Amino acid sequence: MHLITPSFPSHGFGLLDLNAITLKTSPGLAFRREHITGKEYALYLQTVVDHFALPVRTDTDVQTLEALSRGGFKLHTAQGKISSKFVIWAAGEYQYPKVNPFPGAEHCIHNSHVKSWADLAGDEQIVIGGYESGMDAAANLVSLGKKAKVLDRSGAWGNPDSDPSVALSPYTQQRLEFVYRTGRLELVGDAPIEAVEKTAAGYAVYSEYQEWITAHPPILCTGFNSSLKQIFPLFDWSLGHAALTEDDESTRTPGLFVAGPAVRHGALIFCFIYKFRQRFAVVGNAIARRLGVDPSPLEPYRQAGLFLDDLSCCSNDCIC
Repeated sequence: MHLITPSFPSHGFGLLDLNAITLKTSPGLAFRREHITGKEYALYLQTVVDHFALPVRTDTDVQTLEALSRGGFKLHTAQGKISSKFVIWAAGEYQYPKVNPFPGAEHCIHNSHVKSWADLAGDEQIVIGGYESGMDAAANLVSLGKKAKVLDRSGAWGNPDSDPSVALSPYTQQRLEFVYRTGRLELVGDAPIEAVEKTAAGYAVYSEYQEWITAHPPILCTGFNSSLKQIFPLFDWSLGHAALTEDDESTRTPGLFVAGPAVRHGALIFCFIYKFRQRFAVVGNAIARRLGVDPSPLEPYRQAGLFLDDLSCCSNDCIC
């Protein structure tokens, strides 16, 4: 089995606790902090790869995934073809931003395209979207001394639900409370944006009954599309999402598993912060059994609460 992933940055930054990596495989424990930087996380991943001698191929662009009639798959990449009996699709979402949610969205800048918040011109910004991306943008802007106006169709910041799939995470709520006290953050709910237009004064942002003017391109925080769209025909979408077996395997294409926030079971959403990683051992267990490999080494994951195969406990209370 190969792990196909973008290349990692070079080493040479951060201090790691190698015992925490080899025994716990936790970036938080390895760096002894709750939220690490992107470079630190890349270093953590590279260290895990090196320690366990994982067969990772970097700089490998997967162009198409072909399901073979006799079973198994052929991956067509820019570097050649790869054959595999199983494929775990874990391509995430960040590479596929929603950049056209309404007319005139091309006048905005998607938050994923912002290289540095400090480099944005102007002291006042309009942020469209009030979920995790929008709150992150607002927190960064306000921390730089700028003013931020967040426009959101529902007012996600007021949702009391405990599930971070549908409400703000506790960490984001904490950041929001801090920046809100500065007086430089304005939150506008019940504002579904219908269009953005370029004007002589800058940009006009329209809701049904309201209009906002900004001198700078609005920041688009409307989220991301699932990478599953790249292999859309390999799934049954009749339920509105990719239909999966209890092992997170495509019901249409045997041997194709999904890992990440696209995993759905009925109305149950595996929140991107806590639950979806608890399904990794479920996939590993299914593949091990089909290969005739002893799955008992996965039991420590169950003991650590990272082997979620009983969904009866899963509700919005996140008691898993």
